[in-house]
Amino acid sequence: MVNCCGLVTVKNEPVPLKSIAVEVSVQGHVATVSSTLQYENQEESPLEAIFVFPLPGEAAVCRFSAKIGQTEVVAEVQEKQKQYDDLLSSGQQAFLLEESDESPDVFKLSVGSLPPGEKASVSLDYVTELAVQADDGLRLCLPAVLNPRYQPQDSGSGGSALVSSVPTGSVPYSLSLSARVSSLHPICRIESNCPLDPLNYLNTEKTQATVSLAAGHQFDRDVELLLYYQDTHQPTAIVEAAQASAKPGSLMGDPVVMLSLYPEFPNDVMSSMTSLGEFLFVVDRSGSMSCPMHNGSVAQDRIGSARDTLLLLLKSLPMGCYFNIIVFSPSKPSSQSVQYSQKTMDEALQKVKAMRADLGGTEILQPLKHIYSQPCLPDQPRQLFLFTDGEVGNTKEVLDLVKANAGSHRCFSFGIGEGASSALISGVAKQGGGHSQFITGQDRMQPKVMQSLRFALQPAVVNISVKWNVPKGVSVTSLSPPIRVLFQGQRALLYAQLTGKVRALPSAVMIVTVLTICCPVPSDLDCPATASNPVKDPLLQLISLQKASGSWVLEAALAEVLGKTEEEVAKPKPAPVDQEVWSTVLALVWLYGFKMEAQEEWQFLAMKAVSWIQAQKVASMSECVQAGNILLGCQVQKDTLGL
Repeated sequence: MVNCCGLVTVKNEPVPLKSIAVEVSVQGHVATVSSTLQYENQEESPLEAIFVFPLPGEAAVCRFSAKIGQTEVVAEVQEKQKQYDDLLSSGQQAFLLEESDESPDVFKLSVGSLPPGEKASVSLDYVTELAVQADDGLRLCLPAVLNPRYQPQDSGSGGSALVSSVPTGSVPYSLSLSARVSSLHPICRIESNCPLDPLNYLNTEKTQATVSLAAGHQFDRDVELLLYYQDTHQPTAIVEAAQASAKPGSLMGDPVVMLSLYPEFPNDVMSSMTSLGEFLFVVDRSGSMSCPMHNGSVAQDRIGSARDTLLLLLKSLPMGCYFNIIVFSPSKPSSQSVQYSQKTMDEALQKVKAMRADLGGTEILQPLKHIYSQPCLPDQPRQLFLFTDGEVGNTKEVLDLVKANAGSHRCFSFGIGEGASSALISGVAKQGGGHSQFITGQDRMQPKVMQSLRFALQPAVVNISVKWNVPKGVSVTSLSPPIRVLFQGQRALLYAQLTGKVRALPSAVMIVTVLTICCPVPSDLDCPATASNPVKDPLLQLISLQKASGSWVLEAALAEVLGKTEEEVAKPKPAPVDQEVWSTVLALVWLYGFKMEAQEEWQFLAMKAVSWIQAQKVASMSECVQAGNILLGCQVQKDTLGL
């Protein structure tokens, strides 16, 4: 097994990397990435070298070449091993490119013999779709390295495999990266976790632009680009013309259209939250989850961020649903899902507080097998929330299992920290009909997870059909699998081949035939009983005090969050108002008055609180809200609170 990335010998010794140059061409929602890596054999003897590198899980390699000295070989698709062995035995240069058996985001290239003092240049082009983020940005990630992949004990291979992380500050080479972006809609901005040169627009419409990494960037961390367009939700279609040299009727001999659908649904439909569902929160507690979220001076560890996120999720669940918290451990039997109540929520929160990254390797497959072996609850749609830093060596087996059970489960996946496998995180969501998120750098996990919870609680569009209105004599052959489900805030790309005389851009109309409600899935409740530090963030502290019903009680801890003493909070309460109603109104006023920037995180808690207050049928609500504003120094209107 290869334990470091890039070009290495058969003895796992690295061949020095001299430079990396990357050119990116983005058209709408799709990017073509062209990379060139330069190596040099500084030894006195020839080296038989292997090249290991990561790709996005859904990337398609469209060009590959390798050059040693003056000899360049451009890849062709052939039966792999025989031709490679024959060429090597005859003394010729040979290059063998293959996908890893364990994961589709790792490729290995055997480049044959590299003479002493000789240089090797590897060039690779691939095409990949850009993932839509919670704020409508499109994400392109260039992974610097792959973390060691944990091999489950029953997988037939031992230990960690493939590649390891590069320590910060030890990278002896730099990365140059330039990107050209074209869109049918104006480009608002391009952001990155690394320093960029200023954005350069190429036309007055701002539909074409170039941007580059600032000079001297050391490739010691993943490079992330975020692209933002105007009119994001408008459908777009891009047609690629046929190749003149290709035979008509073949894939390259006919035009191909890419249709992007990123719809917004009516507010009255999206506001109808469900109270049904079995929510399964599947949590990675492997040793790597103890790593920090980012390389900054003050960084929470990954398991700590997961604990805070679970607190928020548990508080946001609707009354009447079922939930469970499941850890990555084949040796710990998972408990059954329980109905959401004050008692079961409190029990779950105690076990969440005790969570530690203490279960060794990342075991995803066995917990999923256990979940899929359990019968679904009647009228409670089951959905999985999978939290992991994505370091496993049996990705394909995991994805096959998720795909086989997609009819009864929906999966939302979250890649935590740099190095998370895009093949695993994106693949689980795609095969499970859900949505994926990546939390890297100084991203907060909570808003991204709450977006996925919003997907899970809102209606999902299913039974989708697509009708192509094309000119007479033109036929359309779909190249994409059918869309099974679509959420508010989720984009779908459709590819189709056009045959016949194509004179104009075809229009496409998506016909939605059925709306169906779906809900999320919680996780298992097995954790060691160790103490944890109390929540110190004021928002998380307020969230931790909310009852399962949605109300708050008047207590010293609530007064502390509000910046008052318990007596100061109790004194201005209007006489006709119940103390618990008063406390809940104060919590809402504080959220709207001081934490609007984090509304994505607490919106479901506020909805539960409002529903609870309305059920109390308070006659003097205006007086109560006014008194709360005076106490907290806010100006929040009753209508703003939804009361």
